Amino acid sequence: MGSLFGSRLSRVANVTLFGHWPEQIAALQQGLTVIRPDGRESTVQLKVTNDLTQVPPADVALILVKSHQTTRAANQAAQVLRRKGIAITLQNGLGNLEKVAEAVGPHRAVQGVTAQGATILEPGQLRHAGEGITFLAQSPGLEQRVADVAHLFNQAGLTTEVIDNADSVIWGKLAINAGINPLTALLEVPNGTLAQDEKLLRLMSAAASEVAQVAQARGIQLPFTDVTLKTAEVSQATASNRSSMLQDMSRSAPTEIEAICGAVVRFGQSLGIPTPINKFLLWAIKSKEAGLLSLSLEGLQAELANV
Repeated sequence: MGSLFGSRLSRVANVTLFGHWPEQIAALQQGLTVIRPDGRESTVQLKVTNDLTQVPPADVALILVKSHQTTRAANQAAQVLRRKGIAITLQNGLGNLEKVAEAVGPHRAVQGVTAQGATILEPGQLRHAGEGITFLAQSPGLEQRVADVAHLFNQAGLTTEVIDNADSVIWGKLAINAGINPLTALLEVPNGTLAQDEKLLRLMSAAASEVAQVAQARGIQLPFTDVTLKTAEVSQATASNRSSMLQDMSRSAPTEIEAICGAVVRFGQSLGIPTPINKFLLWAIKSKEAGLLSLSLEGLQAELANV
């Protein structure tokens, strides 16, 4: 996602990409190939480095790393932000804003959420799976700066709206992520497979519905009325896409399962709300990450029979 936002924003702003994936850094130094949703390709030249001393002072730091990397990235952002600079998290899962705020200060941390879809096919090659809206939440004292960033995003072709509170859209995306990502990663299938199989559709719906129940108990209304229908729609609309969790699993990288299903389970426990499907998915992904589990659909159903 960082490559997608960086490539778009480089049209209208001075952008530097900073990261730690050596193969990606090396490839991006030769240019980023972007495959658009309509199949057209373009190559974008970007400023990219893995040396923080080469990053110029920044007015805005976009945090687009995996959730387990948030603290490190936020601390690095704090070192390059100007005095009035802001850090914006557009990450999956819960708990990222708090980590960013701890590093840069609560008065400089901004919550966002994006429905843009992108897949790294290989280092230096990005498939933009589909356009989606980005939301930035207002923060006291940062109204003008947040509005300026939203304007910049829109100039870059990244449709963006400013909202008063991000809780609704964050939990809405969390429900969709909990429904789609773990199942695709466990079964190693693209998103659309889940909507084509009745049994998988029920599992996807059950996981997302648990998130909706926890959100409701927290007084948070999701941005859609039917979580089952919405999750199925997203699965179908992104049918050929490989979820971020499947991508992580495919390259033996840590997943964001703790910030997604793990967060749902923890909030559910604190509120006395059972979340058995999310609890199972948390266990299953962590077991697969450790090399202790390999599941077919039949095996998945057998395991769930004990839940």
